[in-house]
Amino acid sequence: MVVTKFNEELPKATAKRLPQYYRIFKQFVADKVERTNSQAIAKKLGVDSATVRRDFSLFGELGRRGYGYDTLALRDFFSDLLGDSAETNIALVGVGNLGRALIHYRFHDRNKMRIIQAYDVAGNPLVGTTTEDGIPIYNISDLKKNLADANIETAIISVQSDRAQEVADTLIKAGIKGILNFTPRRLEVSDDITVQSVDLTSELQTLLFFMQDKKETTK
Repeated sequence: MVVTKFNEELPKATAKRLPQYYRIFKQFVADKVERTNSQAIAKKLGVDSATVRRDFSLFGELGRRGYGYDTLALRDFFSDLLGDSAETNIALVGVGNLGRALIHYRFHDRNKMRIIQAYDVAGNPLVGTTTEDGIPIYNISDLKKNLADANIETAIISVQSDRAQEVADTLIKAGIKGILNFTPRRLEVSDDITVQSVDLTSELQTLLFFMQDKKETTK
């Protein structure tokens, strides 16, 4: 496999599919499938094969005409592309219902990512305790020192939306470079900070829209 180029302005739709490609190729390898083609990938992804070929063309020669794609090589390619070849330690801010669910979600079983620290305000009775998985929950006032000691650059925010920007500012001052934002608040950050937002209400509304659209078209 020869990767001859990389498009730094990767389309967002393609970027969102990268983890799915990685998961598909990991499954291929686990199932001892040595090579595959765009049609098989597209079927698992739920898109057309032209979309797969177009995505892959952005990275150069990922396959060979008449042969297809080497599943092991592509698994390793997407692993490196997504930074899954090294451990990624994550801090979580906000230990409410959603935060606790995220703490218990076993990222590390699927990828080399894990939440190793959690934070909340002093009024939360969980502050000062440790989860059953061994994750300490600290007062947010200790955030800067603890992050530096653990060399953490990635954080998840799951606080009330009116506190999201304040928390983001605190995280960035403490050295965080990437934030997964689980609030509907749009965060204002500098260009050297990467933010990915997950608005669960918006996602559910989108789902309901498509469900209603399908009902209308089948009438």
